[in-house]
Amino acid sequence: MFNRTTAYILIVALAAGLGLWAATRYFGPAGGAPAPELQTVRLFQPVRTLPPFELTQSDGTPLEPSELQGHWTAVFLGFTHCPDVCPTTLAELARAQKAWESIPEPTRPRVLFVSVDPERDTPELIGQYAHAFHTDTLAATGSLPALEQLAASLSMVFAKVPPPEGVPADQYSIDHSATIAVLDPQGRMAGLIRPPLEPAKIAADLAALTGDARP
Repeated sequence: MFNRTTAYILIVALAAGLGLWAATRYFGPAGGAPAPELQTVRLFQPVRTLPPFELTQSDGTPLEPSELQGHWTAVFLGFTHCPDVCPTTLAELARAQKAWESIPEPTRPRVLFVSVDPERDTPELIGQYAHAFHTDTLAATGSLPALEQLAASLSMVFAKVPPPEGVPADQYSIDHSATIAVLDPQGRMAGLIRPPLEPAKIAADLAALTGDARP
């Protein structure tokens, strides 16, 4: 995937986004049950069971699917060398996290940052990066094939962008989806959040899905 052009990546991302929009528009919320009034999270049906994934957390342990169960989880793909979108997104998500801190931990919504830059981003580095925004943020990465599989299952894309001529090869960038995937308490993809992000609305929506209206 790293050899595909940015234009192709954007076309695929647009097509995936339109597909998810259509699912939301014509099939309603996940599970077929009445959904709470949501401001920015877009639920869709049918929910998507994610294939098995092999990711490593910032502490070096595998990210087990069971760790995502019992919580609504916002998943964002990025990389630590990102100059703008990633730090801005994680900062906005951190504001949402602060708003729902009063929700009991067993059901408190979560944020999962997945680095799609395994060449430079070690588990330790992504942990330091993610926790600088909020200590509750989960951080993980994996091999390139594992990351490509995860991205595809979330209808997201990413591609390595070589640096300009004369710039060191390790100063590359990565184009990636800016949307946030929303996983339900069973660890299935149940919706998405599109930019521009509004932390107060994200916090209210995730709290409502959790069944806690405090934020």
